[in-house]
Amino acid sequence: MAPVLPLVLPLQPRIRLAQCLWLLSWLLVVVGGLTLLCSGHLLVQLWHLGTFLAPSCPVAALPQVALAASAVALGTGLVGSGASRASLDAAQYPPWRGVLGPLLVAGTAGGGGLLVLALGLALALPGTLDTGLEEGLGTALANYKDTEVPGRCQAKRLLDELQLRHHCCGRHGYKDWFGIQWVSNRYLDPNDQDVVDRIQSNVEGLYLIDGVPFSCCNPHSPRPCLQSQLSDPHAHPLFDPRQPNLNLWAQGCHEVLLGHLQGLASTLGNMLTVTFLLQTLVLLGLRYLQTALEGLGGVIDGEGEAQGYLFSAGLKDMLKTVWLQGGVARRPAPEEAPPEEEPPKEGLPEA
Repeated sequence: MAPVLPLVLPLQPRIRLAQCLWLLSWLLVVVGGLTLLCSGHLLVQLWHLGTFLAPSCPVAALPQVALAASAVALGTGLVGSGASRASLDAAQYPPWRGVLGPLLVAGTAGGGGLLVLALGLALALPGTLDTGLEEGLGTALANYKDTEVPGRCQAKRLLDELQLRHHCCGRHGYKDWFGIQWVSNRYLDPNDQDVVDRIQSNVEGLYLIDGVPFSCCNPHSPRPCLQSQLSDPHAHPLFDPRQPNLNLWAQGCHEVLLGHLQGLASTLGNMLTVTFLLQTLVLLGLRYLQTALEGLGGVIDGEGEAQGYLFSAGLKDMLKTVWLQGGVARRPAPEEAPPEEEPPKEGLPEA
């Protein structure tokens, strides 16, 4: 049975392969550590912005899987650096012979699978974030006025901090505040005729105004912030509705948060891609080095031309061997035939 992708490795190429693997392994350690940090940073950001994401939005799956994949890559790099360095010394390599096999299996099946899954989640994240932010921000705006409702007491503070920190207003713009009641009923005067008229003119009984909360104000504006009667062109002669960013934050929080989180996810996706490529090179190199040394009995300074390979036999031969072994195992043992009865011996004639 011919091996898969054989490669002849004399002494000097084996030494250079071990040296290159040592460098690649430490590079994998560095990249795996950076990927670990990027995954943790994205997970913390999602945790802080969890209030503005739909509860059913599985965005945390990406950093969690990326954390596991980067941890496996980090371990693969550390073990690979030790094994490649030990392979240059015939006295240090024998203890590593039992480690390389499990490392290759775990790194290929576990680490490779986790990296591929993380890359798939990174590609699917923009659509998931878009839907989650759309629903989560809508709920946050609707709960803004409920400062005395259990479970929603912090909604106003969190949304104000979000708009101030990220320089955004509303879900898609400042006019989103015109369509919801964001002023609590406790601050409305029931004897004020304007309040009564606004509530009665709305089919849902809401108090709607063409104004925004203070957190939508741009502190860099050269004039005091204009928060009310924003749709009345005669109320504020110097206010230009076509340039609201001179007074209010023009961008909606959906666009700002989506761009922020997509940027972090894109960085993480690039780091995962580099980690995947480095881990693939390290595992392939370790496999060739392992099989070449096994052909020489684990002696790195053997003068013979060792042959490295990925698999000891082709896929067809391997499947055939497994099938034959399984067939032998499934074949029932032949029933033992009953022992034949010996014919009766004739008596000897009497003398």
